Amino acid sequence: MPEHIPRETSRDGWFVAIAGRLAGVPLIIRTRHIDVTYPNPLISRHAFTTLADHVLCTSDQIRNHLQGVFGIANDSITTLPTGIDPSRFQAEGDGFPGLDGRRKKLVGMISVLRSWKGHGVFMDAARRLLDDGFKGDFVITGEGPMKGHIDEWIAESGHVGRFHLLGHTENVPEVLRSLDVLVIPSLRHEGIPQIGLQALASRTPIVGSDVGGIPEIVRNGETGRIVPPDDAIALATAINTTLADSKNTRSMTAAGRKLVEDRYSFSRMLDQLDQLYAHHLDD
Repeated sequence: MPEHIPRETSRDGWFVAIAGRLAGVPLIIRTRHIDVTYPNPLISRHAFTTLADHVLCTSDQIRNHLQGVFGIANDSITTLPTGIDPSRFQAEGDGFPGLDGRRKKLVGMISVLRSWKGHGVFMDAARRLLDDGFKGDFVITGEGPMKGHIDEWIAESGHVGRFHLLGHTENVPEVLRSLDVLVIPSLRHEGIPQIGLQALASRTPIVGSDVGGIPEIVRNGETGRIVPPDDAIALATAINTTLADSKNTRSMTAAGRKLVEDRYSFSRMLDQLDQLYAHHLDD
């Protein structure tokens, strides 16, 4: 299947930044929340230097990439993940209608259905588990261009009744409470995935791929389990381990909740933004 590679093509950002410079706006901040390619780095560099006073990134991986490509000074770039409201994502509460109360274990993904999110790897791991007698079911939440491919994979899997496609939903906290494992098997481009922070806050066990900013929050053996990208066998093994090793899994989910409360809350993000704006505007 063709792979879409995100690139730096934000014309609106260029226009606004140029207009801001011409208008004498005192502070221009450029943000980057996914890791993209820059086919013309000598030109793109101006978007992050000449036309920006400061750059905000959602992960250290993105920050390191930008600094490596454009040579941005340490004091001109900051890692600041988008925060979440931990009070909205709790382990206690109702599950998702139709999933809540199921006796089977539920393993799922929650994301836009894009190729680089790794749904093919997830489906391969699920098929391997089911072929080996796994008793649980698999849940896919979201909409997007990969929907047709996922429908085909399910039809060809030999386990049609074991997959549940929920489509788009605003009831993410309820879905997370229904899942026994959340999987984030992304292949590339990830910053700090919001669904990862939301799952940590909900104390939903996570298995993620070693891509982008995922390991920054899903810390292997501490707040979740990390596997190599595009490795369905390793992913299936980690899912089994997460379900079987309940003691260590509970410890990881408790640590994940604390991590979000300490470092990734919405209020902490706003405090850091306020400090950054004050630093630049007071100069």
